[in-house]
Amino acid sequence: MTVITVNTQEGRLSQEQRRTLAETLTDAVLVPEIGQFAPAARAGFQVHFVERAPDTMAIGGRLLADVEQDPDVMVIDVAVMDGDWRQEVRTSVIERILADMADACGLAQPSPAWWVNFRVIDEGSWGSSGGVLSILSLLRTGVFTEEKATAIRTRFHA
Repeated sequence: MTVITVNTQEGRLSQEQRRTLAETLTDAVLVPEIGQFAPAARAGFQVHFVERAPDTMAIGGRLLADVEQDPDVMVIDVAVMDGDWRQEVRTSVIERILADMADACGLAQPSPAWWVNFRVIDEGSWGSSGGVLSILSLLRTGVFTEEKATAIRTRFHA
């Protein structure tokens, strides 16, 4: 289970940009998480687009509604189940998310006011379908590469 929340100013993203990002942001996390592209695994990923009025966001201590030059402010929060999230994997995901955002927005590079938070939810701290989920039980689905499954089992001594 992965939840990606894109927080932007109202009207920043068009429906077509959100449609593109729903797919590219999912894949930016899915592939590193399970070790391969597996369309069946997409069902465990959600992307939420949250738009906020300029008077409900601030940068540099000033409401966006009060800033003369409209800064391109965005926060992308990525919450993933505990697994094989070594620093180099997290770095790769963050860089790909920022590149995908820039591409979808028609920019050569991401805005310096776009921030990505990458959060790993501890094993046993994620619930769905009336119970607690475990990355270890998801290994039985067959979507993880053997290399990724081994890394996860090693991480949890399973």
